[in-house]
Amino acid sequence: MEDVAVSGPLPLGAFLKLAGVAGTGGHAKVIIQTGDVAVNGEVETRRGRTLQPGDIVEVGGREYRVWSSPA
Repeated sequence: MEDVAVSGPLPLGAFLKLAGVAGTGGHAKVIIQTGDVAVNGEVETRRGRTLQPGDIVEVGGREYRVWSSPA
């Protein structure tokens, strides 16, 4: 599992870009809409889903933990 530091709540699409899973917002949208992303074990198809520290995002068999970084 890879920790990805964020400074506050973040939409799923932006998180995928930050984590390096998607190169652009458009790419993130496609990945999410095809059902290839799970948040906390459940498939998520809303790219605007707000992630909180501690959430686990799974994409393509890899897991990423949303980690709170100091502002």
